Amino acid sequence: MSETVLKIRDLKVEFDVPAGRLPAVNGVSLDLRSGELLALVGESGSGKSALTMGLTGLNRGPRTHISGSAEYRGTDLVAANGKQLQKIRGAGIAVVFQDALAALNPVQRVGKQVAEMIRQHQDISKADAQRKAQDLLKDVGLANPQQAARAYPHQLSGGMRQRVMIAIALANDPGVLIADEPTTALDVTIQAQVLALLKRMQAEHGSAIVLITHDLGVVAEVADRIAVMYAGRIIEVGTRDEVLNHPQHPYTIGLLNSMPRIDGPRPRRLAAIAGSPLTGVNRPTGCAFVPRCPLAHEACQERPPLEQRDGEPGHLDACVLPGTAKDTARDAA
Repeated sequence: MSETVLKIRDLKVEFDVPAGRLPAVNGVSLDLRSGELLALVGESGSGKSALTMGLTGLNRGPRTHISGSAEYRGTDLVAANGKQLQKIRGAGIAVVFQDALAALNPVQRVGKQVAEMIRQHQDISKADAQRKAQDLLKDVGLANPQQAARAYPHQLSGGMRQRVMIAIALANDPGVLIADEPTTALDVTIQAQVLALLKRMQAEHGSAIVLITHDLGVVAEVADRIAVMYAGRIIEVGTRDEVLNHPQHPYTIGLLNSMPRIDGPRPRRLAAIAGSPLTGVNRPTGCAFVPRCPLAHEACQERPPLEQRDGEPGHLDACVLPGTAKDTARDAA
Protein backbone atom coordinates (compact mmCIF):
# COMPACT_ATOMS: atom_id res chain seq x y z
CA MET A 1 0.00 0.00 0.00
CA SER A 2 1.18 3.52 -0.81
CA GLU A 3 1.84 6.06 1.93
CA THR A 4 -1.18 8.02 3.12
CA VAL A 5 -0.20 11.65 2.53
CA LEU A 6 -3.50 13.23 3.55
CA LYS A 7 -5.82 11.91 6.25
CA ILE A 8 -9.15 13.76 6.62
CA ARG A 9 -11.39 12.99 9.57
CA ASP A 10 -14.89 14.42 10.21
CA LEU A 11 -14.08 17.64 8.33
CA LYS A 12 -16.79 20.29 8.43
CA VAL A 13 -16.80 23.62 6.58
CA GLU A 14 -19.69 25.94 7.37
CA PHE A 15 -20.44 29.45 6.14
CA ASP A 16 -22.54 32.13 7.83
CA VAL A 17 -25.25 33.27 5.40
CA PRO A 18 -28.34 35.46 5.96
CA ALA A 19 -30.52 32.38 6.52
CA GLY A 20 -28.16 30.83 9.09
CA ARG A 21 -25.14 28.53 8.94
CA LEU A 22 -24.67 26.66 5.67
CA PRO A 23 -23.04 23.20 6.06
CA ALA A 24 -21.03 23.14 2.81
CA VAL A 25 -18.93 20.18 4.02
CA ASN A 26 -20.69 18.01 6.57
CA GLY A 27 -18.39 15.50 8.22
CA VAL A 28 -16.08 14.16 5.50
CA SER A 29 -13.53 11.43 6.25
CA LEU A 30 -11.15 10.45 3.46
CA ASP A 31 -7.60 9.19 2.87
CA LEU A 32 -5.39 10.21 -0.05
CA ARG A 33 -2.48 7.96 -0.95
CA SER A 34 0.82 8.94 -2.50
CA GLY A 35 0.89 8.69 -6.29
CA GLU A 36 -2.85 8.16 -6.80
CA LEU A 37 -5.38 10.26 -8.69
CA LEU A 38 -8.59 10.65 -6.71
CA ALA A 39 -11.55 12.07 -8.65
CA LEU A 40 -14.00 14.07 -6.54
CA VAL A 41 -17.33 14.18 -8.36
CA GLY A 42 -20.84 15.47 -7.75
CA GLU A 43 -23.25 18.17 -8.84
CA SER A 44 -22.53 21.87 -8.37
CA GLY A 45 -23.01 22.84 -4.73
CA SER A 46 -22.16 19.40 -3.36
CA GLY A 47 -19.13 20.78 -1.47
CA LYS A 48 -16.23 19.64 -3.63
CA SER A 49 -14.42 22.98 -3.87
CA ALA A 50 -15.31 23.95 -0.29
CA LEU A 51 -13.67 20.72 0.89
CA THR A 52 -10.42 21.19 -1.01
CA MET A 53 -10.15 24.94 -0.38
CA GLY A 54 -10.73 24.27 3.31
CA LEU A 55 -7.65 22.04 3.35
CA THR A 56 -5.38 24.86 2.15
CA GLY A 57 -7.04 27.63 4.17
CA LEU A 58 -8.10 29.50 1.04
CA ASN A 59 -11.67 29.94 2.27
CA ARG A 60 -10.91 30.99 5.82
CA GLY A 61 -12.57 34.14 7.10
CA PRO A 62 -14.73 35.60 9.88
CA ARG A 63 -17.86 33.96 8.43
CA THR A 64 -16.26 30.54 7.91
CA HIS A 65 -16.21 27.76 10.50
CA ILE A 66 -13.91 24.78 9.94
CA SER A 67 -13.65 21.81 12.31
CA GLY A 68 -12.43 18.25 12.31
CA SER A 69 -8.90 17.36 11.20
CA ALA A 70 -6.91 17.08 7.98
CA GLU A 71 -3.41 15.76 8.59
CA TYR A 72 -0.77 16.30 5.92
CA ARG A 73 2.45 14.49 6.82
CA GLY A 74 2.16 15.23 10.52
CA THR A 75 0.61 18.71 10.30
CA ASP A 76 -3.08 19.24 11.03
CA LEU A 77 -4.16 21.73 8.37
CA VAL A 78 -7.33 22.67 10.26
CA ALA A 79 -5.40 23.66 13.40
CA ALA A 80 -2.49 25.25 11.48
CA ASN A 81 -2.06 29.03 11.61
CA GLY A 82 -1.54 31.33 8.64
CA LYS A 83 2.27 31.07 8.63
CA GLN A 84 2.19 27.27 8.77
CA LEU A 85 -0.29 27.11 5.92
CA GLN A 86 1.81 29.53 3.86
CA LYS A 87 4.76 27.15 4.11
CA ILE A 88 2.62 24.19 3.05
CA ARG A 89 0.75 25.92 0.21
CA GLY A 90 2.72 25.58 -3.00
CA ALA A 91 5.34 23.28 -1.45
CA GLY A 92 3.31 20.50 0.19
CA ILE A 93 -0.12 21.12 -1.34
CA ALA A 94 -0.59 23.03 -4.61
CA VAL A 95 -3.74 24.07 -6.46
CA VAL A 96 -4.54 24.32 -10.17
CA PHE A 97 -7.57 26.59 -10.44
CA GLN A 98 -10.40 26.33 -12.95
CA ASP A 99 -9.92 29.80 -14.50
CA ALA A 100 -6.23 30.24 -15.22
CA LEU A 101 -6.72 33.74 -16.65
CA ALA A 102 -8.24 34.90 -13.34
CA ALA A 103 -5.67 33.03 -11.24
CA LEU A 104 -2.58 34.42 -13.02
CA ASN A 105 -1.38 37.98 -12.42
CA PRO A 106 -2.32 39.89 -15.61
CA VAL A 107 0.52 42.44 -15.30
CA GLN A 108 3.40 40.02 -14.73
CA ARG A 109 5.11 37.81 -17.28
CA VAL A 110 4.33 34.15 -16.72
CA GLY A 111 8.00 33.20 -16.32
CA LYS A 112 8.29 35.61 -13.40
CA GLN A 113 5.19 34.10 -11.80
CA VAL A 114 6.61 30.58 -12.02
CA ALA A 115 9.97 31.79 -10.68
CA GLU A 116 8.21 33.58 -7.82
CA MET A 117 6.66 30.33 -6.64
CA ILE A 118 10.08 28.65 -6.75
CA ARG A 119 11.77 31.40 -4.73
CA GLN A 120 8.92 31.44 -2.22
CA HIS A 121 9.92 27.97 -1.00
CA GLN A 122 13.51 27.47 -2.14
CA ASP A 123 16.77 29.27 -1.33
CA ILE A 124 17.71 30.04 -4.92
CA SER A 125 18.91 33.07 -6.89
CA LYS A 126 16.61 35.00 -9.20
CA ALA A 127 18.57 33.91 -12.28
CA ASP A 128 18.49 30.23 -11.27
CA ALA A 129 14.77 30.49 -10.54
CA GLN A 130 14.16 31.95 -14.01
CA ARG A 131 16.09 29.10 -15.62
CA LYS A 132 14.18 26.54 -13.59
CA ALA A 133 10.92 28.27 -14.53
CA GLN A 134 11.75 27.86 -18.22
CA ASP A 135 12.59 24.20 -17.64
CA LEU A 136 9.19 23.72 -15.98
CA LEU A 137 7.41 25.42 -18.86
CA LYS A 138 9.19 23.05 -21.21
CA ASP A 139 8.27 20.06 -19.04
CA VAL A 140 4.54 20.92 -19.21
CA GLY A 141 4.67 20.93 -22.99
CA LEU A 142 5.07 24.57 -24.07
CA ALA A 143 6.89 24.42 -27.41
CA ASN A 144 8.89 27.63 -26.93
CA PRO A 145 9.44 28.03 -23.18
CA GLN A 146 11.69 31.08 -23.53
CA GLN A 147 9.04 32.95 -25.51
CA ALA A 148 6.25 31.73 -23.22
CA ALA A 149 8.17 32.92 -20.15
CA ARG A 150 8.27 36.47 -21.59
CA ALA A 151 4.54 36.49 -22.41
CA TYR A 152 1.73 37.96 -20.33
CA PRO A 153 -1.24 35.68 -19.53
CA HIS A 154 -3.58 37.32 -22.05
CA GLN A 155 -1.08 36.56 -24.83
CA LEU A 156 -1.40 32.81 -24.30
CA SER A 157 -4.22 30.46 -25.30
CA GLY A 158 -6.44 28.81 -22.68
CA GLY A 159 -4.58 25.54 -22.91
CA MET A 160 -1.20 27.28 -22.59
CA ARG A 161 -2.37 29.22 -19.54
CA GLN A 162 -3.55 26.01 -17.90
CA ARG A 163 -0.13 24.47 -18.57
CA VAL A 164 1.47 27.50 -16.87
CA MET A 165 -0.79 26.92 -13.85
CA ILE A 166 0.36 23.29 -13.72
CA ALA A 167 3.99 24.42 -13.95
CA ILE A 168 3.45 26.78 -11.00
CA ALA A 169 1.74 24.03 -9.02
CA LEU A 170 4.57 21.57 -9.64
CA ALA A 171 7.38 24.09 -9.06
CA ASN A 172 8.24 22.65 -5.64
CA ASP A 173 7.30 18.98 -6.15
CA PRO A 174 4.23 19.06 -3.88
CA GLY A 175 2.98 15.90 -2.22
CA VAL A 176 -0.63 16.77 -3.12
CA LEU A 177 -1.91 18.54 -6.24
CA ILE A 178 -5.51 19.78 -6.23
CA ALA A 179 -6.89 20.32 -9.74
CA ASP A 180 -10.20 22.19 -9.49
CA GLU A 181 -12.08 21.70 -12.79
CA PRO A 182 -8.85 22.28 -14.76
CA THR A 183 -10.36 21.47 -18.18
CA THR A 184 -13.83 23.03 -17.99
CA ALA A 185 -13.21 26.01 -20.31
CA LEU A 186 -11.06 24.11 -22.81
CA ASP A 187 -12.03 22.36 -26.03
CA VAL A 188 -11.99 18.58 -26.15
CA THR A 189 -8.57 18.25 -27.81
CA ILE A 190 -6.88 20.55 -25.28
CA GLN A 191 -8.73 18.81 -22.44
CA ALA A 192 -7.15 15.51 -23.47
CA GLN A 193 -3.70 17.12 -23.60
CA VAL A 194 -4.06 18.68 -20.14
CA LEU A 195 -5.32 15.41 -18.63
CA ALA A 196 -2.46 13.48 -20.21
CA LEU A 197 -0.07 16.08 -18.80
CA LEU A 198 -1.51 15.65 -15.29
CA LYS A 199 -1.09 11.88 -15.50
CA ARG A 200 2.48 12.26 -16.75
CA MET A 201 3.35 14.73 -14.00
CA GLN A 202 1.76 12.37 -11.47
CA ALA A 203 4.01 9.55 -12.66
CA GLU A 204 7.18 11.66 -12.86
CA HIS A 205 6.75 13.68 -9.64
CA GLY A 206 4.89 11.09 -7.57
CA SER A 207 2.31 13.62 -6.43
CA ALA A 208 -1.13 12.55 -5.27
CA ILE A 209 -3.78 14.37 -7.31
CA VAL A 210 -7.30 15.36 -6.30
CA LEU A 211 -9.24 16.05 -9.50
CA ILE A 212 -12.51 17.94 -9.02
CA THR A 213 -14.77 17.44 -12.02
CA HIS A 214 -18.34 17.02 -13.25
CA ASP A 215 -17.23 15.03 -16.28
CA LEU A 216 -17.61 11.29 -15.71
CA GLY A 217 -15.91 10.66 -19.06
CA VAL A 218 -12.79 12.35 -17.70
CA VAL A 219 -13.09 10.30 -14.52
CA ALA A 220 -13.28 7.05 -16.48
CA GLU A 221 -10.14 8.02 -18.38
CA VAL A 222 -7.75 9.11 -15.62
CA ALA A 223 -8.96 8.29 -12.10
CA ASP A 224 -7.51 5.62 -9.82
CA ARG A 225 -10.21 6.08 -7.18
CA ILE A 226 -13.49 8.00 -7.12
CA ALA A 227 -15.22 9.78 -4.25
CA VAL A 228 -18.81 10.91 -4.88
CA MET A 229 -20.09 13.90 -2.90
CA TYR A 230 -23.66 14.93 -2.22
CA ALA A 231 -24.86 17.70 0.11
CA GLY A 232 -21.47 18.04 1.75
CA ARG A 233 -20.89 14.33 2.42
CA ILE A 234 -18.97 11.54 0.74
CA ILE A 235 -21.71 9.05 -0.17
CA GLU A 236 -19.59 6.54 -2.11
CA VAL A 237 -15.88 5.88 -2.57
CA GLY A 238 -13.94 3.12 -4.28
CA THR A 239 -11.70 2.29 -7.18
CA ARG A 240 -12.63 3.59 -10.62
CA ASP A 241 -13.86 0.20 -11.83
CA GLU A 242 -15.84 -0.48 -8.64
CA VAL A 243 -17.70 2.83 -8.68
CA LEU A 244 -18.30 3.05 -12.43
CA ASN A 245 -19.15 -0.61 -13.04
CA HIS A 246 -20.79 -1.53 -9.72
CA PRO A 247 -22.19 1.69 -8.16
CA GLN A 248 -23.86 1.13 -4.80
CA HIS A 249 -25.51 4.45 -3.88
CA PRO A 250 -28.70 5.50 -5.71
CA TYR A 251 -27.19 8.94 -6.33
CA THR A 252 -24.14 7.46 -8.04
CA ILE A 253 -26.43 5.18 -10.04
CA GLY A 254 -28.47 8.23 -11.07
CA LEU A 255 -25.39 10.13 -12.20
CA LEU A 256 -24.20 7.22 -14.32
CA ASN A 257 -27.64 6.56 -15.80
CA SER A 258 -27.84 10.20 -16.90
CA MET A 259 -24.78 9.76 -19.13
CA PRO A 260 -25.25 8.66 -22.75
CA ARG A 261 -23.61 5.35 -23.64
CA ILE A 262 -21.97 4.28 -26.89
CA ASP A 263 -22.16 0.54 -26.29
CA GLY A 264 -25.92 0.05 -26.21
CA PRO A 265 -29.22 1.10 -27.78
CA ARG A 266 -29.84 4.83 -28.05
CA PRO A 267 -32.50 5.85 -25.50
CA ARG A 268 -35.32 8.18 -26.47
CA ARG A 269 -34.44 10.38 -23.49
CA LEU A 270 -31.60 10.39 -21.00
CA ALA A 271 -32.55 9.46 -17.47
CA ALA A 272 -32.58 12.39 -15.04
CA ILE A 273 -32.38 12.63 -11.26
CA ALA A 274 -35.62 14.14 -10.02
CA GLY A 275 -35.57 17.38 -8.04
CA SER A 276 -32.63 19.65 -7.27
CA PRO A 277 -29.57 19.40 -5.00
CA LEU A 278 -29.89 20.74 -1.46
CA THR A 279 -28.64 24.32 -1.24
CA GLY A 280 -30.22 25.77 1.92
CA VAL A 281 -29.11 25.74 5.53
CA ASN A 282 -31.73 23.18 6.55
CA ARG A 283 -30.70 19.59 5.89
CA PRO A 284 -32.57 16.35 6.64
CA THR A 285 -31.47 14.45 9.74
CA GLY A 286 -31.23 11.23 7.75
CA CYS A 287 -29.90 10.59 4.26
CA ALA A 288 -29.73 13.90 2.39
CA PHE A 289 -30.69 12.21 -0.89
CA VAL A 290 -34.09 11.06 0.41
CA PRO A 291 -36.12 13.89 -1.24
CA ARG A 292 -34.80 12.82 -4.66
CA CYS A 293 -34.36 9.08 -4.19
CA PRO A 294 -36.84 6.73 -5.91
CA LEU A 295 -35.92 3.96 -3.44
CA ALA A 296 -36.30 5.92 -0.18
CA HIS A 297 -37.96 4.12 2.74
CA GLU A 298 -38.27 4.38 6.53
CA ALA A 299 -34.71 3.26 7.32
CA CYS A 300 -33.40 6.29 5.39
CA GLN A 301 -34.67 8.67 8.08
CA GLU A 302 -31.46 7.94 10.03
CA ARG A 303 -28.21 9.06 8.44
CA PRO A 304 -26.36 5.96 7.24
CA PRO A 305 -22.61 5.81 7.85
CA LEU A 306 -20.13 5.44 5.01
CA GLU A 307 -19.12 1.78 5.20
CA GLN A 308 -18.71 -1.39 3.17
CA ARG A 309 -21.99 -3.17 2.50
CA ASP A 310 -21.62 -4.88 -0.87
CA GLY A 311 -18.73 -5.39 -3.25
CA GLU A 312 -15.00 -5.29 -2.70
CA PRO A 313 -13.12 -4.17 0.43
CA GLY A 314 -12.53 -0.44 0.26
CA HIS A 315 -15.69 0.16 -1.77
CA LEU A 316 -17.78 2.13 0.70
CA ASP A 317 -21.24 3.64 0.38
CA ALA A 318 -23.72 5.47 2.60
CA CYS A 319 -26.91 3.66 1.64
CA VAL A 320 -28.77 1.12 3.78
CA LEU A 321 -30.51 -0.53 0.81
CA PRO A 322 -29.62 -4.15 0.05
CA GLY A 323 -27.72 -4.88 -3.13
CA THR A 324 -30.79 -6.33 -4.91
CA ALA A 325 -32.64 -3.01 -4.67
CA LYS A 326 -29.61 -1.17 -6.02
CA ASP A 327 -29.41 -3.63 -8.91
CA THR A 328 -33.01 -2.81 -9.77
CA ALA A 329 -32.26 0.92 -9.85
CA ARG A 330 -29.09 0.36 -11.88
CA ASP A 331 -30.94 -1.64 -14.53
CA ALA A 332 -33.98 0.64 -14.71
CA ALA A 333 -32.49 3.22 -17.06
